[in-house]
Amino acid sequence: MKNGMGKETGSSHYMGAGIAIGIGVGTALGVAIGNIAAGIGIGIAIGAGIGVALAANKDKTDPDDQDKS
Repeated sequence: MKNGMGKETGSSHYMGAGIAIGIGVGTALGVAIGNIAAGIGIGIAIGAGIGVALAANKDKTDPDDQDKS
């Protein structure tokens, strides 16, 4: 898949996006449970898992990455 600048989107972008989402969700969770540090830690772990899943799924679903031979 290409990003807005015409360059290929690498798996690390998916990981970064997952962690960024995890920090946001984790902060909200941390405020809700009264421990922001624990919430952010949990959020980063969940976000990293989501990022890994997206990166692994990238090769299977992106038509730009399919073998055209």
